[in-house]
Amino acid sequence: MTGLRTGTWVVVADSAMAMILQNTGDTRHPVLTPVLRETSEELLAAEDRSRRLADHMQAETVEPPDYGRMAGERLARDLAERLTQAARAGRFDRLVLVASPQVLGALRDELDDTVRALVVAELHKTLTGHPLPEVSRLVAEAVAEGG
Repeated sequence: MTGLRTGTWVVVADSAMAMILQNTGDTRHPVLTPVLRETSEELLAAEDRSRRLADHMQAETVEPPDYGRMAGERLARDLAERLTQAARAGRFDRLVLVASPQVLGALRDELDDTVRALVVAELHKTLTGHPLPEVSRLVAEAVAEGG
């Protein structure tokens, strides 16, 4: 494995937040720099009002929707769309995915073949709350070990 090369994009996500980071360092000293940060709250803000109204109109015997799961799925769809556009524009040629197994699965399901072919490693961890230097170190280690 060649390590975390310069220009590699790294997606760090959980069900509430996603960050796209780019390695602006080199393989020996990776430095992950933010490219994009999104939260599921931002994506669901417009949809939420209409869903709440519909929820109040439902019968009490109907189980309420799982907004956390729905938010994670929406985040994965939006993130996959952004990655597809960036890959087609040539903004990156290698991608590392870092997320919990559930979020990683949702994201993987949403990726098109163009982006899926650029994935060089996956790390099944939730690192959204970690400082960027620690994320850089953990991702670089995972990529060096073969994902």
